[in-house]
Amino acid sequence: MEKIDPRQSLKELYAPSAKDVTEVVVPPLRFLMIDGDGGPDSAAYREAVESLFALAYGVKFAVKRQASVDFRVMPLECLWWADDYSVFLTGDRESWRWTAMIMQPEPVTAELVEQVREQVAAKKKLPALDQVRFETFEEGRAAQILYVGPYADEGPTIQRLHQFIADRGGSLTGKHHEIYLNDPSRTAPEKLKTTWPISATFFHAVSPMAVMENSRPPMRSTSPGRGAAPTSPSARCNTATSASSGGAPSAKRMTTPPSARSATSGPIVVMTVR
Repeated sequence: MEKIDPRQSLKELYAPSAKDVTEVVVPPLRFLMIDGDGGPDSAAYREAVESLFALAYGVKFAVKRQASVDFRVMPLECLWWADDYSVFLTGDRESWRWTAMIMQPEPVTAELVEQVREQVAAKKKLPALDQVRFETFEEGRAAQILYVGPYADEGPTIQRLHQFIADRGGSLTGKHHEIYLNDPSRTAPEKLKTTWPISATFFHAVSPMAVMENSRPPMRSTSPGRGAAPTSPSARCNTATSASSGGAPSAKRMTTPPSARSATSGPIVVMTVR
């Protein structure tokens, strides 16, 4: 039985330094993905996360049976955005938009995903299962750092990352990307780990987070050094449960979005730079 751990082979991306902001090139990666609207405490988000994990674990065991390859299920990730980023400040969660996703390693194919989808559907009624897609996502050049600590305290780290890019003549663009590295329901707030890979372009892009912080239209960039420290959607949520990437999750853990959990282990901040 061959064993692979994508978090180790992609350690540069999923285990960055918590001390220094670094630059990386994020290659095209394949994901199980699902889109939706609303906050991380919404029924749609919970159903999406449950379907993602049910399919991801089904794929894992199918690969183990068919190809004699055992791999670790990757952590939950989520892209967050809105037509008007000021809604992240006003708390209008119904206007939030998201794509929840879980990265899939090389042995996984589109054909296998469809086989497993049918098997999962036969065993359990999951309203969002048909909405999950298998797709390649590429962020390219990025700046990143690992944040360890409560979601509520992550603002200065995001601001530091913004400043790192601004100091190099760049700015951010795209959607706010979070990677949840551990399970807050099992981890103390001071040990919460999360990543933020946020698309960015050096020299001419726009940062959604900067826009969000200043309540301006998405196409107006702002210096990351001004105003209050930016925060992410997870910092604005206070529901104390979540989904996890470690081990087969219980029903409760599978249906609870990581962004909705109480702080328990910290984020990695990643911002794509082109």
